[in-house]
Amino acid sequence: MTRGTAWFHCFSGISGDMALGSLLDAGADLDEVLGLLRRLKVAGWSIEPEPVLRAGLAATQAGVRIHDDQVHRTFSAIEALLAEAALPARVHERSLAAFLGLAEVEGVLHRRPPAQVHFHEVGSLDAIVDVVGTCAALEVLGVDEVRASAVATGTGMVRAAHGLLPNPAPATVALLARAGAPTLGRNTTVELTTPTGAALLAALVPPGGFGPLPALVPTAVGYGAGTRQIDGTPNVTQVVLGTPEEERPVLEGQPLAVVEANVDDATGEALGHALGALLEAGAADAWITPVTMKKGRPGHVVSALCDPALAAQVAAVMAAETGSLGVRSTRVERLAAERRFDQVDVGGVAVRVKVSPGRVKAEFDDAARAARVLGRPAREIVQLAEEAWRRHGPGRPDPAGPASPPPPEAG
Repeated sequence: MTRGTAWFHCFSGISGDMALGSLLDAGADLDEVLGLLRRLKVAGWSIEPEPVLRAGLAATQAGVRIHDDQVHRTFSAIEALLAEAALPARVHERSLAAFLGLAEVEGVLHRRPPAQVHFHEVGSLDAIVDVVGTCAALEVLGVDEVRASAVATGTGMVRAAHGLLPNPAPATVALLARAGAPTLGRNTTVELTTPTGAALLAALVPPGGFGPLPALVPTAVGYGAGTRQIDGTPNVTQVVLGTPEEERPVLEGQPLAVVEANVDDATGEALGHALGALLEAGAADAWITPVTMKKGRPGHVVSALCDPALAAQVAAVMAAETGSLGVRSTRVERLAAERRFDQVDVGGVAVRVKVSPGRVKAEFDDAARAARVLGRPAREIVQLAEEAWRRHGPGRPDPAGPASPPPPEAG
């Protein structure tokens, strides 16, 4: 069941068991998660998820249970434990990254090499189950990408293995700083974000991955409960699972400029002359659109499509020929089909044709010239030229010649 993206909403912080609980609440299959966790060569643990309420909001408490684990493991010991477990590659990589981040910041805080850092709370068995269980749940849900909101932290002091520490703990602050996570301090002495929760964010969320809920189609939501009740606020971590919106293809075409002017006092003759002048000034195309202007006056929009380098030149001609006091220009992109120009022979007269995928079109000026020479209607010459190209390709005369015009159109 591929979810694609997981976004952790840490409005009340995050811990290892809150992250795991939120993913179980969102639908991660407990048996599959347990199957991966049991690959760890350690005993004395269990997971018993429990439905709870936090400030009236239904959530799941992960319920990690540990039995008499007093081992304070080094990072090297945890690294070996993970390697021996033969976990799926992504579960192993994500779990190892979380513990490596912890080892590096603890090493700086205690001035020891990361491999020699003795984890206390985060090296205990419940923290190992929280971290590996969270990474296993992400794998079960098929989460490829992790994002997160700003991270709430508490204040005051908290008790740790070394005694009283500031809240948030030094390791938590260092890990959030390393991750580039925006933080939000709240006036509560509860340790909202723990070092384990911060380590998971630092390992899972890529650079620039913190912010509001990204553009996605939600498929599931889960709430992982903390152990404490906080008055007035649900002490939970929310996770939203979803699939990213399909990226719309970016169409890149030829950059052009559209030069326009609104005109309400020009005659039809003047407007027709303006179109010709605009084409002579370098416009690729020009047209006139009837509009209703202010006070109900009828008017026209004179438009010209041109290369941006010629926009000023075309705008000057438009202003001069229409008498408009203002000319506007906008940039556009033309997504033109591939085309080429060929030439066919119709009754001894050369007629150019424009060829594009699935279509051939005679140049009307050439067809009109050939019609005058051959004494035939221009529309017949157009049809003969296009049929000649389809039958014989460019440059070859049409053996039927002008004496074999197409039958008249019905109607």
